[in-house]
Amino acid sequence: MPELLDYFEGNRLLKRYGISCIDSQYVSSAEEAIAFSKRGPIALKLISSKAIHKTKSGLVKLNLTGSEIKAAYSELARKGNALKPYKIIAQKMAKPGIEIIVGGKTDPQFGKLILIGLGGIYVEVFKDFALRVCPITKNDTIDMIEQLKSRKIVTFSGKDTDMIAGVLLKVSKLLIENQEISELDLNPLIIRAGSYEAVDIRIFK
Repeated sequence: MPELLDYFEGNRLLKRYGISCIDSQYVSSAEEAIAFSKRGPIALKLISSKAIHKTKSGLVKLNLTGSEIKAAYSELARKGNALKPYKIIAQKMAKPGIEIIVGGKTDPQFGKLILIGLGGIYVEVFKDFALRVCPITKNDTIDMIEQLKSRKIVTFSGKDTDMIAGVLLKVSKLLIENQEISELDLNPLIIRAGSYEAVDIRIFK
């Protein structure tokens, strides 16, 4: 049975490959979450191997400030009683952008595969994604991006193609150099003009 890697182990792994991640911290009380929020509005998320789809399960609370944090933390902790072991993570709210998914998995026949597509709920609704066998080249990344029906949305009319191609190359290298990883899911990875951040990280060994 694949094991879900601790969020911050995954975070550190991504950073080793130069992949930008949103500011995050585990919190064990509402007070710790409030202290983290001094830098601006936050999200609270309950992380448990028993609840993979956090948004669908009501385990994500967004854009919280002040007293909202205390109420949201209490609700998540209450839900967590049925999902032990669990942790609650506080994250800086990401600035608006385009949500994409960058994913990877180990296929019994082809080995390591990498995927890019529209992120959030849209990957399931529109099925707009491109898939390749790792390792990939810069040309492969361009082909993957061009294959997307949503490519002009994802790349801000082509201006950020190189940046997104760079993310795909880094993830491909990570997958090849860490053969024990059976699945990787960065969804959403939020793209803005000239920058990006991985917001939700799921890595299985």
